[in-house]
This record gives sequence, structure tokens and C-alpha cells, in this order.
Amino acid sequence: MNTGELVELGQQLRVDSVRAAAAAGSGHPTSSMSAADLMAVLLAGHFRYDFDHPDHPGNDRFVLSKGHASPLMYAAYKAAGAIDDEELRTFRKLGSRLEGHPTPRRLPWVETATGSLGQGLPVGVGIALAGRRLEHTDYRVWVLCGDSELAEGSVWEAAEHAAYEHLDNLIAIVDVNRLGQRGPTRHGHDLDAYARRFQAFGWHTVEIDGHDVDAVDRAYGEAASTKGQPTAILARTLKGKGVEATEDREGLHGKPLKDADEAIAELGGPRDLRITVRQPPAATAPPAAGRPGRVELPRWDRGEEVATRNAFGEALAALGTARGDVVALDGEVGDSTRAEFFAKQHPERYFECYIAEQQMVATAVGMAARGRVPYASTFAAFLTRAYDFIRMASISGSGINLVGSHAGVAIGQDGPSQMGLEDLAMMRAVHGSTVLYPCDANQTARLVAAMAGLEGIRYLRTSRGESPVLYGPDEEFPVGGSKVLRSSDRDRLTLVAAGVTVPEALAAADALAGEGIAARVIDLYSVKPVDRETLRTAAEETGCLVTVEDHHPEGGLGDAVLDAFADGHPVPRLVRLAVRDMPGSASPEEQLHAAGIDAESIAVAGRLLVEEAIVP
Repeated sequence: MNTGELVELGQQLRVDSVRAAAAAGSGHPTSSMSAADLMAVLLAGHFRYDFDHPDHPGNDRFVLSKGHASPLMYAAYKAAGAIDDEELRTFRKLGSRLEGHPTPRRLPWVETATGSLGQGLPVGVGIALAGRRLEHTDYRVWVLCGDSELAEGSVWEAAEHAAYEHLDNLIAIVDVNRLGQRGPTRHGHDLDAYARRFQAFGWHTVEIDGHDVDAVDRAYGEAASTKGQPTAILARTLKGKGVEATEDREGLHGKPLKDADEAIAELGGPRDLRITVRQPPAATAPPAAGRPGRVELPRWDRGEEVATRNAFGEALAALGTARGDVVALDGEVGDSTRAEFFAKQHPERYFECYIAEQQMVATAVGMAARGRVPYASTFAAFLTRAYDFIRMASISGSGINLVGSHAGVAIGQDGPSQMGLEDLAMMRAVHGSTVLYPCDANQTARLVAAMAGLEGIRYLRTSRGESPVLYGPDEEFPVGGSKVLRSSDRDRLTLVAAGVTVPEALAAADALAGEGIAARVIDLYSVKPVDRETLRTAAEETGCLVTVEDHHPEGGLGDAVLDAFADGHPVPRLVRLAVRDMPGSASPEEQLHAAGIDAESIAVAGRLLVEEAIVP
């Protein structure tokens, strides 16, 4: 398209953004209007994409990091012929594919859910890494960012990682429109301030007038030809561009234009330009990962002492041998989580993200979008830093596996800063998540393999210290199940445990048995979904439950057990043992006792519960 046609296309995108927001009665048209020329030039001349085949291996990838500017993306879809004008008018309405912020659950052309600012570029890094190191294709990843979100630390985690990996297939387009939600941004229109920051991380930068379509065209060409560095295009724009009443004016963020018809007329009225987006190169599909082979999981004998973190590492390496689509990501603690076992066997599929947990999870999301099965691991406590990325991954419908090691007070002397005591609660709260907490090596290995075939966010909690192998290597552990380790028709209470508290519960049951109190023991390794039937049966047959968890009482194992009775089933007498005080430094044994979750404490709670239950 020539200059005049590009200008007209930009105006059409503005008009359609205004129209979409007006039809919805809400939205962000002014944020869309500032980037309209940037989108027009990209779509018409540089973006290589087959809208009929969104999975084409040669397709460029586009991420709208400033997800609130979705009217602009949908207007571009209309110009490309992917949607029609009738659908554009359904923006933000019940049942529409055109949500307020785009998600891949609704639209096949969307790579990742955005809207929580600062996430698009980190996910873009993951997609670009997949293209460079796994797929070996030359597609480009274009990420449209807003200037406000450059205040997010996750953007700079992404900037450093992209430069470190020399991702010259990644282009960040920054719409520097000067205005955020409540007023001016930190650096306003100072493009050089942004350029210095990107350059310091090792990026090539280009500063342009974002409304000069010829300058935009040259910048995109320069970015595509730059080798060895990612490129940041810093475009000075005006929010609400093209309409006098909105252009560069504060207080209009997130609002449809008051007089949309007048604004549309000022923009030259509706147009119906249709463009033919460049087709991707005739790329050969990336080397097939191959059909999954038989997984030869490691095996341990009953009675061995093995840390579940070790079992995770060995099982992941074995899974990587059987499945070429499995990748591992580390937060620079692979020697502790034991992800290093995978690195030694499959270095080409191992990605070191360093101490940047947000970037690690974002990389996993980007790789999952490209068909990989990622396992991202760090200390359970440190996943809290990436929780917003986990939440947004769920909104994307992303399938990622997260593994948190060094969970609970059982880690011992390191103290509370290193103890994951909130992780079960936060992972259970994620929509559609699976939460698993194995107690021994064979159980861990089985669950690691099972996670690869699940959907949504999958979380596995592992432990630092060695624990006895309780199960044989051929035992099955279905997700949503549990294991009854002790049971009789004389049981007077049930001990419900998971992970490190399972051996403690067994020892407590032995102590109680010596006093004539028979106790059932349930290993509730699947915390979500929980085994309701087994728990209800135990409640009916024993009348009393004791839950014991190396976790804070809020949101963990005890709450998972209560969920089994949330539909009206009678709630049994219940005691919940958990970490209720702030721990300090002590040995693992001392920690468990101080928290009241060791065998002695469990036995005391069980004894008191039974005694109270039989008082007239």
C-alpha cells in the first residue's frame, strides 16, 4: 500500500475502534486510536500471517500487551477479513468472541490473554525462544506495548532475557502516547528515556513519530533486518489521535467517546478497506517432537529414603526421553529442585530463566502456546512472585506444569522466607487448576508423568528432605484419588495427610493403636480435585477427621477436605492441624513439632478428639 492508503487504513482502524466502543458503551478507544497507524503499517506490509491457518508454522506472532486496546485489534481483524462488521458491533457483549481484553479461549489468532499489564513482552520472549531454539523457524514476534506498562518490573525481566538470548526475532513496538489511566506517564514523550533503558539491556532501538506511516514502515524494516539483538521501536503518538476533543487530553481513558458520530465524521467517516495480509513463507513445519514413547519411570523399593524433589528430577528426565515436546524451565535453583537432572540429559530443551520467576512462568506460557509441554520449577515460596502470571495463564487456557520445592516448615533451618506455606491455597484458587502433593518417590514419579496429559495449570509440591518409600513402583495414583493406608472396621477416627505429614500420620496411628484407638490414615495426594467419596466414607464410618498439613490453615489441605462436604453432606467432627505461628530456624524435626504437625502432636489431637466424641 502507498502512503495515502496506509493513512486511510489507520483512519479506518480509528473509526472502527470508536464504533466498537460506542456500540458496547464501554472500552478504550483513545488507547486504540494512538496506535492505529502502527497497526495499519504492520498489518499491511510486515506481518506475515495466514488467518485461515493460525497454526501455520511460518506465521508471525502478534501479542497485544496493552490488551485494553482490543478495539484496535478487532478493527484490524475486520480489515484483514477475519471478522465482519456485524461481529465488530458485538464487542464486549454477552457471548461475543470480542471480549474487553482478548483471550485465546475465544479467538484462534490470539497468542495469550493480556490485560494485566507488563505480561505481553515476557510471553513474547517465550514464543520467540520457542521459534529460535526449538522450532528453528524465522517467524517474528511482534509485541505492541503501552508506555504505562513499562513501569512494570516484569517488562525489564523480559528485556534482559531477550537480549541475553539474542532474540532478533522479537520486536517490541512501544506506543508512547504519554497518558496513562489517571494522567501523564513517568517519562511522558521522552523517547530517549525509554531508549536508554532498552539499550542498557542490549536492545537495538528506533525512535519515530508513530503517526508518520513512512517512518513506521522504515522502522519495521530496520527491525526485521537487525541481527543479534531484539528491537524496540519507540513511537511518539497522541492518545485519541484524530479527534480534537480527545487528542492528547487527560481524563478520557477507558471511556467511549461522548459524541461518537461527530468523532467518526471528523475522522472521515466509516470505510471498508480490506487488505491482503502477507502470507507466511513456505516454512517447513518444525522437526516433529515425535509421538510420545513409553515412559520408563525410575523405580524405588519400599523402605528406601528418597526426597520427592529428587524423584521429580529423575522422573522429568525420563519423561523428556519419552516425549520430545517436554521442556524444562528453571529459576536458577535447578540444583535444589533437581531440574538439573533434565538439563544433563536434554540440554537443548532446558531453559535457564535465572532468578526471574515472572519471566520463567511467562516463558512457559509462550512455549505452551507453541505446542510444548513446559515444566517450570523453583522454590514453592518464590512462585508467589509470579502469581499474576499464573492467574493470567489460566485465563489464556494455557497448559503449564509448575513445581514448587522446599515447601513447608519441613525444610528446617533456612527459616520462613524460604518456606512455601501459602502455595496450596494460591494454586487451589486458580480456575481449573490441578494441585498434587506426593509423599514418596514412586508416587511423585507417577504424578510427574500424569501431569503431562492434563489441561490447565498443574501444580506439584515437592519436599526437600528424604522420606520413606511407602508405595511400590507399579502402584497407580489417579488424579482426583487418594490412598487409604490404614483401615479397619474398628476405626474411631481418620487422619488425613499429604506429603511430609503422611509418615507422621502413620506413626501417630501406630501410637494410637498401642492405646487401643484404631485410626484410619488417608494419603490425600490429590489436593485438587479432592477425593470426595473416600473422605465421605471415612466420615460416615469413623465420625471424626484430623487433617494435618505443612501449610498455613487457610486454603490448604483442611479446606480441601471441607470442600468434600460443601454440597450438604454431614460435616464430621473435625480437627485441623496446620502451621499457625510464624516459624523460625530449627531442624526439620523441631519445626514439625513446634508447628504441631508431627506424629506426637497428631496422636494428641486424635486422642482428644476421640475422648470428646464419646463424652455423653
